[in-house]
Amino acid sequence: MGKAMEINTNEDVVSFLKKQHEQVKGLFDAVSSARGEARAKAFANLRRMMAVHETAEEEIVHPAARREIPGGDAIVAARLREEKAAKTALAEIESLDMDSLEFESKLGDLKKAVITHAKSEETEEFERLGEHRLERMRKAMALAEAVAPTHPHAGFESAAANFIAGPFASMVSRARDALSGKH
Repeated sequence: MGKAMEINTNEDVVSFLKKQHEQVKGLFDAVSSARGEARAKAFANLRRMMAVHETAEEEIVHPAARREIPGGDAIVAARLREEKAAKTALAEIESLDMDSLEFESKLGDLKKAVITHAKSEETEEFERLGEHRLERMRKAMALAEAVAPTHPHAGFESAAANFIAGPFASMVSRARDALSGKH
């Protein structure tokens, strides 16, 4: 569960993203049930998965939803606010003692918010995107995830921000992982 899923060439991007949402839920459970170093490792896996997943959605899915879904701007704006709040919460949680009650409480709150966010994406964006876009989006998602940062970077919730600052944020995240030994 620690490693992000690879996109199967026969799978559309919506199916892939829904599976990633399930993987994120499982990673939350892994963090909640672990203690000590195992919890730190599980949390690093969750943090990385969320950062990679959201970056790819911000670069690929949200721009398509803006263009193709009636009212897409408002739908995407709401999802981006949720993503920014989740990134901010994740960064705050990361600084806490992982075996503290505060960590567990804030992690539970984040899990609820992330699950609600995922359901909104699935119903308001994923299911409403045209089938003709899915194959091109699947390929673009694979590329976006390959170069995504491994830590949350609040304030980079748009395709333009990710395009401009994303490579630097990714390099900083990956260097931080290498130096800390927490991949």
